[in-house]
Amino acid sequence: QVQLVESGGRLVQAGGSLRLSCAVSGRTVSAYTMGWFRQAPGKEREFVAALNWSGGSTDYADSVKGRFTIFRDNAKNTADLQMNSLKDEDTAVYYCAASGSLRPTHYSYEYDYWGQGTQVTVSS
Repeated sequence: QVQLVESGGRLVQAGGSLRLSCAVSGRTVSAYTMGWFRQAPGKEREFVAALNWSGGSTDYADSVKGRFTIFRDNAKNTADLQMNSLKDEDTAVYYCAASGSLRPTHYSYEYDYWGQGTQVTVSS
């Protein structure tokens, strides 16, 4: 049974940085393509970033390119999201997900496992 647990969400000022972590249990994180999605109040869930199983390929939403970085910590068995230069519009519940896809996919239906989410609030 694979479980994902996000952590690191909190209130942060605009322009600040935050690191979210997704702890994977039941399998090694390197067995999956890992993704981060987010959902703001009243909006659809949207893709943020993905890292393929080998760690050699990433994909980012245009809105976060150059500001967010997805990476794995194999020693901790986590998939983390480093978020810099945060904006008000980054406020959302952030979810991590695991997929059997070989490529970093932005399609939510390709993800088999999901975490419960962590709240990120950016205040100006």
